[in-house]
Amino acid sequence: MSTLLGHDVEHLRRRGAVDTSREIAQQPAVWREIGRLAAESAASNAAFLKPLLERPDLRIVLTGAGTSAYVGEVLASSLRRSLGRRVDAVATTDIVADPLACFAEDVPTLLVSFARSGDSPESVTATELASQVLTECWHLVVTCNANGRLAARHADTATGQVLLLPEAANDRGFAMTSSFTGMVLAGLLALGGPDDGLAERLATAAEQILATRPAAAADLAARGYSRIVYLGSGTLHGVARESALKVMELTAGRVVALAESALAFRHGPKSVLNDETLVVSYESNDPYTSRYDRDMVAELLRVVPERSLVTVSSRPGRPARDNTWTLPDVEDVDDAALVLPAVICAQLIGLHFSLALGLTPDNPFPGGEVNRVVQGAIMHPLPVSPWQGRQQVQLRALPARTGERADVNSGASRR
Repeated sequence: MSTLLGHDVEHLRRRGAVDTSREIAQQPAVWREIGRLAAESAASNAAFLKPLLERPDLRIVLTGAGTSAYVGEVLASSLRRSLGRRVDAVATTDIVADPLACFAEDVPTLLVSFARSGDSPESVTATELASQVLTECWHLVVTCNANGRLAARHADTATGQVLLLPEAANDRGFAMTSSFTGMVLAGLLALGGPDDGLAERLATAAEQILATRPAAAADLAARGYSRIVYLGSGTLHGVARESALKVMELTAGRVVALAESALAFRHGPKSVLNDETLVVSYESNDPYTSRYDRDMVAELLRVVPERSLVTVSSRPGRPARDNTWTLPDVEDVDDAALVLPAVICAQLIGLHFSLALGLTPDNPFPGGEVNRVVQGAIMHPLPVSPWQGRQQVQLRALPARTGERADVNSGASRR
């Protein structure tokens, strides 16, 4: 009898969970394939990226919507360090809503677009607005769908390069799992440096999590928590946000989740804690940052039951705790890479909370209230030229002080 994540496959099929379960379980194989593809495309990617990265004034903007936006949040701080330059994570939803603010500085820009399907309304519009507003703009598209509008728009163009993930990464389930981790890894390898065995190490760590933690996730789900808090500092704040989204998606909002950094949690969000709250804390691999993570865990142990606090760390619990989910043999990798095996813990939790509530994880919204590919958003054309738009931004002067006259014609040009 075949099993998947400790469940009979036929049982998962009847529960509407087989796609999501398979896509969680397949991630080590997908990462190995991405590592192989990255090596094969290294020369082509370098030909496109090297001249851009040699420009000291280049700004890199990482974009996407929802889970795809969190790919950028995970990668931004890591790439700032490795590239020694400005790298910003800006969601496509923000770009489309206010492009003149997102691109207020008219500097050479590489827009890196992450998208599972590339067919959401904002995906192509964000790239078109960037090209409209900026004098110099190039596009690196990281997507799981060769037939998506985003890939078609930027393939085989002088200013575009498309990185296509393996077909398996184009998740069929509602919630992004393989696609999220696949795009993180592809972006890291394309912009952050060669593989050097990284994909294999991450895959091996993930296989151990997949073999040992499904039962623990099911046990958490059986306790009836109605709230989950995910904590992550620095780079890991991005994975905390993705983790919170996963459980809300997979439980159709019946479990409410919050994401914060360890330090920010004290400033009000800590009020969410009650007897029905599960806390999951990601510990950074950075020795400095991890001090704040451990301080928060120690503080939480004084106010919540130990069984309601899970620590996800590459190091054994300090002090040793049964509720430390250890990520093996990855204690020296950058936090952006640590995200890959770490988020599998959240995916398992989201899946099992959904099953415990009697939902169908592959499609938690059978009535169509929320869709796998976002629908219904109307894309409005930018009604001004880039120059006019920047002029309008410039003219938004602060009110004059009493007795002074506001001169809207003064001030340096934003260009």
